[in-house]
Amino acid sequence: MNWQVKYALANIAEQGQLTAEYVHGELIRIVTPDQPDVLAAISAANEIDAATAANYQQKYPDMDFLCGYRSACIWRGDAIKYLEDARVGWGSFGTLTSAALDGDANTASHKAYRFSDRLLRQYGPVRDVSREFDRIHRVALRSGTSLRIGMLADYEPTADAVRSLWADFGPLDIVWNINPNGNPSAEAIDAGRELGCEVMKWDQLKEHLRTA
Repeated sequence: MNWQVKYALANIAEQGQLTAEYVHGELIRIVTPDQPDVLAAISAANEIDAATAANYQQKYPDMDFLCGYRSACIWRGDAIKYLEDARVGWGSFGTLTSAALDGDANTASHKAYRFSDRLLRQYGPVRDVSREFDRIHRVALRSGTSLRIGMLADYEPTADAVRSLWADFGPLDIVWNINPNGNPSAEAIDAGRELGCEVMKWDQLKEHLRTA
């Protein structure tokens, strides 16, 4: 049994509302009162692309959810599309346990970015959204403008967080601080300007998308 599977089983056992059992390989079964059982593959990958996702589905054809157990796991857009087309949920360990309790494991997506992704897609001036990574979106506006937007879920993003997002994922037009409770630091805003992008919250982003 791989280390991430052991940790997942142990963490679920501590939660009380859920029970879990080892099936085989990286697959576990989660049992929740009054909800369907969930077959979840627990991955230790640092990054998941479409080929990785397809390999998991080939190994575990009855899989309901693919979990990236590492907190720093990155999901590529092609993996997200593959899994959503296959009706397999995806995301963090916290996403998995929430989805098991809610009974929507097959359609769940990473809880850190789910609401923000939906906001972008439903906003009137947005014509199309292409998801390059879990936290990076290419947005085409009805005005004809195209923007590359990166999401930071930190409570108060620092200059280093902004620089790291840029370094890891490439140039951005906007860094969106998606945590509803905090605000980017002045140093983070300055770092964005030095790189050539704007760091903002949703209210500022809405106005920017409306007028761009």
